[in-house]
Amino acid sequence: MRQLLLGCPRRRVPHARRSGILLLSLALLAVGCASHTMMPKEQAVAIDERDRALVSHAAAIQASIRQSGSMGALAFLDGKDGSLVVLPGDSPADAWARHATAPESQTGRVSVPAVLTFVYRADVPKAPETVTLNLLQQQQAFRRSLTALEAELRDADRRTEQRLGLAQRELAESIAATKQETDMSVALVRADIEKALTSLAEELDTARKFMLQTAQLGWLNQELSVENATGIRRVATASQELAANSARLADTMRQLSDNLAAQLKELASRLDAIQGLVTNVK
Repeated sequence: MRQLLLGCPRRRVPHARRSGILLLSLALLAVGCASHTMMPKEQAVAIDERDRALVSHAAAIQASIRQSGSMGALAFLDGKDGSLVVLPGDSPADAWARHATAPESQTGRVSVPAVLTFVYRADVPKAPETVTLNLLQQQQAFRRSLTALEAELRDADRRTEQRLGLAQRELAESIAATKQETDMSVALVRADIEKALTSLAEELDTARKFMLQTAQLGWLNQELSVENATGIRRVATASQELAANSARLADTMRQLSDNLAAQLKELASRLDAIQGLVTNVK
């Protein structure tokens, strides 16, 4: 907040003690600045005159500071007409930044001296500070650069967030498409697995039936083998019996043949005897 007090008369401050402290502070500042041994004489005289002029406006400066509610204010006399200029702020840089960014500072420019004084509020136990216009302008330029950098960073963050949001949407879409493809692939694989399991179950059932039939055939084969062994034993027994019967038959046939031969021989003898008899009878 910038305040211009043109031809402002001295006001009576209710708190005399605070005004006394302010006047004493300004006086000490004036003495300190004027007694600097390294300062040129002309500059020291100009600063001394400036500080004395500001001391005469102490009440008006404090009134402006109280109205603004700030910690203090930059106070100086306009180089054009000598009017008091009070720039409230919580620090010299803050007061100058408010002045530099205020709309009225572009239309009603004042002639600012090279050296300014920052006066603290009466209840703040700090002595006035002397600052240079060049330093304030450098700080303001740095603030503008910092503000521009912050704006660029915000823009970069916004663009980054936009790109990140786009990337997240693309990623979500890609994940959804991949999930859909994966679900389809899983469904196909599951169908193939179920088909393979069904085929395997059928093959296992066929193999089980084949093994059962094989077992049954084996059991039948065993039964047939047992029956064949029994039949072979029976055939062997029958063969033995047949052989024995054949031997007995052969023996019987031999005996019969011998008996028949004997009988035929005897018959032949008889026939010969009969023939002899017949011959003798003739």
